[in-house]
Amino acid sequence: MNDPTINKVIPNFKSSATSNQLFELSDHKGKRILLYFYPKDNTPGCTTESIEFKELADQFSEQNTLIFGVSRDSVASHEKFKEKYQFPFELISDENEEICKIFDVIKEKNMYGKKYMGIERSTFLIDESGQLIAEWRKVKAKGHAHIILDYLSDL
Repeated sequence: MNDPTINKVIPNFKSSATSNQLFELSDHKGKRILLYFYPKDNTPGCTTESIEFKELADQFSEQNTLIFGVSRDSVASHEKFKEKYQFPFELISDENEEICKIFDVIKEKNMYGKKYMGIERSTFLIDESGQLIAEWRKVKAKGHAHIILDYLSDL
């Protein structure tokens, strides 16, 4: 398992995303990249978190920050989720968990007494040169986007 380290460059990666895009980290040098990892499309917490990012998207843009959501859902699932809520940002599909492994977000979870491996809601901020500058783990969906925007405003 990799564990991303603050102030270290994140290795380049690429994956399929919504809008028929191939997301490649290195294509976004010069902008801050906000990657928010969430467990599943169209679930209550994930929807709440994504809508908050949508509502603040213009303010993130003013901070030179691009937003990307990441989960293990397929691009087809992401397209439906994005269209349903009109997200102004792309959702990245990580069905093979390659990006999840870079950021070490696959954790043992427990639902109704059943243990399984899933995405721990987490957010990572990468600076204009590709270095990880902040991370938030075990995130609570409600209010999270505001916390990150406050952080960006203080940079």
